[in-house]
This record gives sequence, C-alpha cells and structure tokens, in this order.
Amino acid sequence: MPMDDDDFLKSLQETFQIEAAELLEVISSGLLNLEKTSSPQEQTKIVEAVFRAAHSLKGAARAVNFFEIEGVCQTMEDVFADWKRQQQAPSQAAIDSLHQSLDAASRAITRKAGPSSPSPAPAPLTEPPPSRPQPLPSAAPESQPAPAPRTPIPVTLPSEAPSPSSAETVRISVAKLDARLLEAEEMLTAKLITTQRATDLAGLMEQFESWRKEWLKMQPEVRLLRQSYEPAAASSSSAGARVSRLADFFDWSHDHLRALEHRVAGLTRNAERDQFTVGKLVDDLLDDSKKLLMLPLSTLGVLLPKIVRDICRDQGKEADFTIRGEEIEIDKRILEEMKDPLVHLLRNAVDHGIEKPAERRRAGKPPRATINLAVSPLNGSKVEISLTDDGAGIDPAKVKASAVKHGHLTQEEADQLDHWSALNLIFRSDVSTSPIITELSGRGLGLAIVREKAEKLGGQVEVESRLGVGTTFRITLPVALATFRGILVETTGRQFVIPTTQVERVGRFKPSEIQSVKNRETLSLDGRVISLVWLSEVLEIGAPTAGEESATGTPMVLLGSGDQRMAFAVEAIHSEHEVLVRRLGKPLSRVRNISGATVLGSGQVVPILNVSDLLKSAKKTSRATPRSDAHTTPETQTKSILVAEDSITSRMLLKGILESSGYRVKTAVDGLEAFTALRAEHFDLLVSDVEMPRLNGFDLTARVRADRKLAELPVILVTAMEKREDRERGIEVGANAYLIKSNFDQSNLLEAVRRLI
Repeated sequence: MPMDDDDFLKSLQETFQIEAAELLEVISSGLLNLEKTSSPQEQTKIVEAVFRAAHSLKGAARAVNFFEIEGVCQTMEDVFADWKRQQQAPSQAAIDSLHQSLDAASRAITRKAGPSSPSPAPAPLTEPPPSRPQPLPSAAPESQPAPAPRTPIPVTLPSEAPSPSSAETVRISVAKLDARLLEAEEMLTAKLITTQRATDLAGLMEQFESWRKEWLKMQPEVRLLRQSYEPAAASSSSAGARVSRLADFFDWSHDHLRALEHRVAGLTRNAERDQFTVGKLVDDLLDDSKKLLMLPLSTLGVLLPKIVRDICRDQGKEADFTIRGEEIEIDKRILEEMKDPLVHLLRNAVDHGIEKPAERRRAGKPPRATINLAVSPLNGSKVEISLTDDGAGIDPAKVKASAVKHGHLTQEEADQLDHWSALNLIFRSDVSTSPIITELSGRGLGLAIVREKAEKLGGQVEVESRLGVGTTFRITLPVALATFRGILVETTGRQFVIPTTQVERVGRFKPSEIQSVKNRETLSLDGRVISLVWLSEVLEIGAPTAGEESATGTPMVLLGSGDQRMAFAVEAIHSEHEVLVRRLGKPLSRVRNISGATVLGSGQVVPILNVSDLLKSAKKTSRATPRSDAHTTPETQTKSILVAEDSITSRMLLKGILESSGYRVKTAVDGLEAFTALRAEHFDLLVSDVEMPRLNGFDLTARVRADRKLAELPVILVTAMEKREDRERGIEVGANAYLIKSNFDQSNLLEAVRRLI
C-alpha cells in the first residue's frame, strides 16, 4: 500500500537525520583541523572538504523541506566559497561563528526530524550576515542531543517450513552486519593459502617428472657399467666393489624417490580436494554474507522523485521521472556512496538540461520533459546506472570556455578538443556551463564529486550529449565491495595488483611499434593513438630492469577509457587473482598511486594500484631513453638526414640544428624532390614538413612506406597542423614521430632523431 504524503515525508526526514549527522561531523572536524594547521596546502584541502559537505547538506535539507537549515548551509557555503577563492582568509571569529551555526543546525535537525509530534515551524536559525567577512550569528543556545543511532536493517530468517504468515524477522545493527561481512571476507585468505599449497605441490610433481625422465636416460648406462664390472666385483676387486656399491645405491635412490613421488602425488590430490572444498565454502560464505548488505535501488527511489518534483516546481518546469530496474540489488555501502552523486546529476538535469514548457514547444518538443533513471546488470559483478534527459543538452563551447577561464587548459588546447573530449571537461572541479552561481548550481562542484565517488568505488563515468536533444550519464559500478579480481604484474622486480575492472586489455608490443608524437612515446591500438609510459617510471621506483628483448615483445596493460586510456609497459604479467583489499592505516591512508594492499597465498604483501592516480601521474611522465649529450661523435658524423621543407626559413633552421649536432644534412624544397633524392641516395632519416607543393608530407611518407627499399626509413614530420585527426593520419601513413611547430623545441627534435638513428 503506498504511503500518504505525511508518512512519505517522515520517512525522508528520518533518512535525512542520519545523513545530516555525518555531514555536520565532517564540517565540524574540518573547522577544528583548520584552526590547528598553518599550511596553505592543508588549509586548501580542508576548505574543499567542508565546502563539499555543506553543499551536500544544503541539497539534502532542501529535499525534505527544511528551508531554514538550507539557508544556514547556503550562508556557510558562501563563506567557504570565498575562502576557496582566497577572497577572504579564515579568521578565528568566522570559525567561531560557523561552529555556532553548526550547533544551531544540529539542534534544529533533531527537533524537526525527531519522533515528537509536529510543531509549528520555528523562526529562522540565523539572520543573514551583513557581509560574508563578518561572523555568522547563531540561534539561542540549547542543550545538544545525542547523535541519532544508525537505522538497523531488517533481516529475514526463514524457518524449516517457511510461509508468508510465519516468516520471522530480527532487527540487526548495520555495524554488526559490517563486522560479520569483514570476518567472512578474511576467510578468503584461507582460500588463497590452500590454492597456493596445491600449486606448490603441483610444481613439486613436475620436478619429479623431470627427474624420472633423466633417470630413464641413465638407466641403460648404469646397467652396462654394472655388467662390465661384475667379474671384478666377484673377485673382490676394490674398483669393482665400489662400482657395484654405487650401482646398488643408484637403485636404492630410485626406489626411495619413487616412494616419495607417490607420497607427494597423494598429498597433491588431497591439496586439490581441500582447495576445491575450502574454495566452495568460502565463496558460498562470502556470497551469503554480501547478500545481507544488498539493498535494491528502490531504497533511494523514495528520495529522488521528490527532488525532481520540487526543483521543477520552483523553476516553473515540468518533467516526468521514471525509474527502471529499481529491484536490482547493490551493496548498501555503494548505494550510500552514490546517493549524493545521483542527487547532483538529477539537480543538474533539471537546472541545466530541462527547458521551460514554452521553450520546449518552440523547439518542437512536448512541454513535459522526460528523465529516466535505469539500472541494468552488465555481468555478475557490475551494474550500469544511466540517467537520461531529453533537455537542451550540453554545449561543448560553453564547457571549453569555462575550462579556459579556470585555467584547466589554454585556448589553443581547447580549440583542438573534439566533441567527446570537451564534454569530459565537465568532470573537472570549477567547470560549469551555468553563467551565474545559484543555490542549485554554478559552482562546478557536483560533477567532480560524481567522478570522484565512482572511481573511488572502482567504477567509471561516461557522458553523451547532443545539443538540443538531451544528455545521458552512464555510471559503471561493482555490485559489491571488498573482494575483487586483480591482475598481478611485475616491474623492476616488484609485484603490483591492478583491478581487473579497470583493465581494458593486456598485450605486447615491439620497439619498432613505438612512435613519437610531440616527444611522447605512443602506440597505435584499434586505430587510435595511445600514450605509452613505463609503470616503473610512473611509480618512481627506477628504470625498467635491463634484459634481452623477448621475441614476443614487451608486456603492457591498457588502462582507463575514452580519451583517458593509456598503455603501461611492465616486465611481466603473471596471472589474475581474486584478492581481498586491505586498507592502509595512518600514516599511509593516502599514498599517491596506491589504493590498498593484499596478501597473496604465498604470504607476500602486494600493493594495489589506484588507476585514477596512475593516469594523472602518467600525464606528467615523458619517458626518454637516456642518450649521450655529446653533440659530435664518430657515429653521428656518419649519419645522413634529408630535410624536406618548402619554407626557406624553416628549411635552414632545421638544417642548422641538425648540422650543429654532427649530422650530414641535405635539403629538398618539396615532397617530390625529396622522394627523388631518397631513390637516388642513401639517407638514415627523413625530416619532412606536411603542407608542401606537388607532394605533401603525408603522401611522401606513404610512398616511402610503399617502397621496398625505403620501407624501414625513419620519418619525422614537423608541421603546424595540430589537430588530433592530423596527428592520427601521420601515424597511419607510417611516420615515426610527429612534432608540432608551435611547440617546437630543438631538444625535442634532436631527442627524436637520436632515438630513431
């Protein structure tokens, strides 16, 4: 039976009370830490944290009609925003006033959301401050109640003969369920140990098999040796007797090792049986324990429709909100973490996306918009949450302008971005398409929180939008936390685990497949140019271990998605494991590139890599093979380079740079003259412009690659064509390096030349 409006609102307010207590605690502890630290960097982090908490509390208070609390949060958020923009410095008076406002908000939340009967609406908690640098006034002091207890989850315990009328339930604290789940997860260690023991014994059996093969080869030799010394042994000759005793010992050793082999074979069979039994018991225990904390999306469904309805009412808009797949169950901890991101997405959909009825009619759309939230399982371990609206869509031009304004990239870089890359800028902090800051949006904070939360849970976020048609956000998340599968890799003799869910593919590459674009190493995968970095250098643990080049190439893992994809070269990829995440305690609770650790069945502790951090760190890494700094050596003096460039200034510049480094240089004024010279003389390298008469650089490179005699000639393209499709075309036709003239640096050119010849 559906709830009436009063019961519905009461349910929301009870949920809000728990959330508000947590957010108030975050703000309060943040203000306390702000008073203790004098480090500008730490202060910036604290202000960012309390700003986000106040932002979330404001939205939640609005959803349950606690408008006076929303007003307090808005005022606090404005103060935090000034601190964040460094328009005002945190003062002791302002912090004291903020603490008083927090106390007043806590009292009001308990009073309004408590179990007592409804009372007339109280007066506003605070009066607006005359100016934000002034302290925030607070309400009259009252005794502060104890924090509200966490709401327990009902757990159904079926009897031997269950029936709808006799089903029994008990109410168990969520904290107790969390503790039981953690204990069940610890059993994974036992599973890993039994697996390791079975593997070790199987390896021992392989050694026995190798011994048996060698023994069979030597058995005829021993038999012949025994036969040749039998007469001497019968005459008690010392040499014959020694050979006879040695042959007897050989036979005894064979029988003894065979007995050991049979015993190890039995232990191996027992270990494999134990591995299967323990593995099944642990898997069943983990699955059943996780189900205790699995909740359907409908537990959030009571909150989200009201948010859409209230915002539409306030803004004079109309929208139908539907939820599909609300019966699909997800780990309660994931739902709690994703509640705020979903609220942010809904608020953005209404505030930014949905047009007013009159605007929709002019655009040929129905006056009532449609917002759909859908949850669908991707496989046994992942779900996809998609939020779609048929609103105005996201304008990439406005997104790029906001990103340039806030210093995330230059105007030149923004002009080079394609549609998809421009859309992904909305996930950066401070980037917003809203022209003004309002109580709903404009601070550029919500979508940064969405991506941060999703990646923290091991998921990812993607956005699709068409101007005038609508927008879709897709969030991929694991169904449950804690255990997951990871790929074990090795670099510089150290092992690391990478979450399988964030590995797009694994493979190998050869040095000849590495190409240079803007002095960065790249690979061509699936028709796209992907940056290549070495995992050891990103982690700053030294250069890769030197060794002979494998005939099959160097292993690599491709991480990320979309334009965030990057290939990481490693020394070895061992296997995929089920691992138990062990969070790092203080002072290691936040180590760059590391999200936790796990213990292998062998007892070895292995770090788990944070893929989001790795991608950020890798962007700052530009691997360059160490070379001699000497400009003139006997080797370089013998190298001959052809420069094809129609501009006399650029041609002479390139010629001067290369000749000063000891290379022999010849020039050509266009591509056709360059190709004729290549067919007539020997050159070790071709440096070419792209835009040239008669034959451009792309076509020249294609002709070089098509010629059997010239196919292996290294080619460097130096051009003013900066667009992504131009760079990709250069790679497609076979160029080994692609350097941009606007970013030209002679050290980049010389480094590329040294690497190629």
